[in-house]
Amino acid sequence: MNASEVLRIVDAIHRDKNIQKEIVFEGIEAALVSAAKKYYGEESEVEVSIDRQSGAITATCDGEVLDSEETVGRIGAQTAKQVMIQKIREAERDALYDEYNDLIGEMVSGIVQRYEGGAATVTLSNVEAILPRSEQIPGETHHVNERVRATVFEVRKSGSRIKVILSRTRPQLVQRLFEQEIPEIIDSVIEIRAISREPGYRSKVAVSSSDQRVDCVGACVGVRGNRIKNIVDELGGERIDIVRWDDNLEILIPNALQPAEVEQVILCRMLGRAIVLVREDQLSLAIGRRGQNVRLASKLAGWDIEIMTQDELAESIDRAVQGFSSLEGVAVELAERLVEEGFLSYDDLSIIEPDALMEMGGLSEEQVELIVEQAESRAEEAEAAAASARRQKREDDRLAAANALIEEPPAYVETASEGETVGDGAPAGEGESASEQVPE
Repeated sequence: MNASEVLRIVDAIHRDKNIQKEIVFEGIEAALVSAAKKYYGEESEVEVSIDRQSGAITATCDGEVLDSEETVGRIGAQTAKQVMIQKIREAERDALYDEYNDLIGEMVSGIVQRYEGGAATVTLSNVEAILPRSEQIPGETHHVNERVRATVFEVRKSGSRIKVILSRTRPQLVQRLFEQEIPEIIDSVIEIRAISREPGYRSKVAVSSSDQRVDCVGACVGVRGNRIKNIVDELGGERIDIVRWDDNLEILIPNALQPAEVEQVILCRMLGRAIVLVREDQLSLAIGRRGQNVRLASKLAGWDIEIMTQDELAESIDRAVQGFSSLEGVAVELAERLVEEGFLSYDDLSIIEPDALMEMGGLSEEQVELIVEQAESRAEEAEAAAASARRQKREDDRLAAANALIEEPPAYVETASEGETVGDGAPAGEGESASEQVPE
């Protein structure tokens, strides 16, 4: 291996494997050191350096200069080759790791190579990735040779290879699809401010526009909904709500709860909670199916949202003032002050910052500790009572269902008169109705 051949090998590996030349030079040097130590002994001090410009090899063993041809040839070219291959594989793995680690959260496209046990193996440009069942949209299935788009979720080293985990359930996929379908986002005219998502069911995307002439919501929907339709199709029919962003939470929260109509938003800043008042006929719409609408709105705004009617709020306030006033050390004035700050339950009171309670009521540290202990105790009692009530309700429902079956037993067969056949064609017995001949 002469100097020009060294440079040729380094250049070829650099181009074919996308490995930096310096890493290849270091790999060859390490390989030659390993080979020389096997020849001269592991205790010997061997140093090998390669000139990066000319490719000339310089080697020393215990301070004595070695002949370059001897170092490469007679000492053990085979050993050097094995070590160099290992180093190159490690360098190739590290290069792939760095490449895909930089792509975490970005969207990639690949072909499904295998689909077994619910997990898909996806071939990307230069590596095979895994799309686990847990990272697929609920209800979707994939087929061999199908093109699939997903975001890079995790990258980790596994021996001499890397393992790339893909995901189709993360909010980043929705964002990348918006960026692909809506040019105004790439041009920074429209900005995605927040995304909340329940994969396969519903997403909320909050957007804003830096140009007053551009309607951010209309631009995302597109003419006759063509832009948003492409995104919905890619996500398997997942519903997407486009929300107009506003820095004012009293505007953003009603926007996030659409299509429900909101009457008032009360911000409880000490708790990071917003109490949203709606009319009775808007209550179920604001909450959504199984609480989905309010849950996604909470994630989008970054605040806990509690939906109430005016009557429910008034009842909660009265109950909270009465309950807090019954605690030792809590005066009526302090109870009312706590309610004004949004504390409506013992559970809320149990997590209050001691300094805040001391300032609100002019209390000592010992008094605050006593109040919090009482609140924690009553919160536990209330939770136990609620759990008991839920169990009792389930038991009552079960008994009611059983009683309904006893009172109205199902008619398994029709009544037949004497001599007629029932079921398998056997005649009904004399003086015996067919309804009594129900098979065991």
